[in-house]
Amino acid sequence: MAGHKGRLAVYPGTFDPITLGHLDLIERGKQLFAELIVAVGINPDKKDELFTQAERVEMIQQLVAKWPNVSVQAYKGLTYKFVRSVGGLVILRGIRDSVDLRQELLQANTNLLLGGVETVFLMGSHDHALTSGALIKQIVGLGGELETIARLVPAPVAERLLKKIHSGALRVHPDPAY
Repeated sequence: MAGHKGRLAVYPGTFDPITLGHLDLIERGKQLFAELIVAVGINPDKKDELFTQAERVEMIQQLVAKWPNVSVQAYKGLTYKFVRSVGGLVILRGIRDSVDLRQELLQANTNLLLGGVETVFLMGSHDHALTSGALIKQIVGLGGELETIARLVPAPVAERLLKKIHSGALRVHPDPAY
């Protein structure tokens, strides 16, 4: 992979909340690219926003501050337009399972067709393969404790999740599958 370190990549997502799986991909991605921007977006399909975009940016900035080639930015709109606006050539995405793969391929093809932006996929590590924001919200909302939640999200995020639940800001609609 000669020359790969000269590229800027963007890792977009809602990160609501950021998980240990997300951090794993950031840590691995920062080794592949000269610069990695964690782009915190808004997904209109996700109605149950737990943290505001500004809160998510702040939390992620604190978590990645130790990595000089990683930065965090908020964005709105189409991902490929944001990537191009910051001079990026590549979108970094994680794949947890075959369900993710289908959706990610659709998005990758669209970003390439409309914006000329390539997508690089990294497989999620087996430790975090089935972790999702929806699952984490369920666990917190149904009484998960700090030490349990901190196995899925960074400890500072787990603490903020618990504060949200105790303040009444987190409303959970239990899924009987959990």
